Amino acid sequence: MPSPFPGMDPYLEHPELWPALHHWLIIEIARLLSPQLRPKYLVSVEVRMYETADDNLSNGIPDVNVIQPRTTTELITSNVAVAAPPTQPLTVNIPMPYQVREGYLEIRERENQELITLIEILSPSNKRSGKGRQMYEEKREEILGSRTHLIEIDLLRRGRKMPIIGNNVESHYSVLVCRGNRRPRADLYAFNVQDPMPAFPLPLRSGDTEPIINLQELFTEIYDVGSYDLKIDYRNWEVIPALSETDTIWANDLLRDRGFRDGFSVQSFLI
Repeated sequence: MPSPFPGMDPYLEHPELWPALHHWLIIEIARLLSPQLRPKYLVSVEVRMYETADDNLSNGIPDVNVIQPRTTTELITSNVAVAAPPTQPLTVNIPMPYQVREGYLEIRERENQELITLIEILSPSNKRSGKGRQMYEEKREEILGSRTHLIEIDLLRRGRKMPIIGNNVESHYSVLVCRGNRRPRADLYAFNVQDPMPAFPLPLRSGDTEPIINLQELFTEIYDVGSYDLKIDYRNWEVIPALSETDTIWANDLLRDRGFRDGFSVQSFLI
């Protein structure tokens, strides 16, 4: 069953649903491209790993492992009298170190293993201040300073967008196709929650046939295989992050027309 939304389903930006969608997209893009590119090119699913600490673990990072302490300390009882503290302690949370794993795709030429194209799907950690964004920006600058092509897919409304010069277009989502031989120019596919996702070419060596990545078709297949129609409660769940009031009215009408909602409820979309 397809998503009720014409393009990106905003419910899938929820921190509990986004990590799996990120994995699905990486794998399905690889599955689409590999048979079309062989034997000249190899498609590889790669993982970027780092350790960090954050005050919010519920942030939709593709894969998070909390690092457990290596030793434990037990309470020691004794007969020594200890003065009672003046006030009762408060229960607080402290930032725990955790390991982040972010998947991405590399297209390499088989003969010499040269990196031809990098495909990134942005994660929440890439779009907010911290180690995740710092590491991604460093990698991005390295790629933009080379001849490697870059495809950057942003399906998250929340967070700070990646730097683009001269773009005054405000959109919910985007796909950036940046060819190594055209910089600083690049192609930006900007779209909103009301729009279908774009189809775009995969840049390769000059003269080679470039496969088309139809993001909407891939998303529709993932939504069906992932049984998201059974996982998402469109009647009661909130959209996180919240839609604007105008987009909320549009989305509510859409869901009602397609049988996913009984009546108007702004609270189902607004935080």
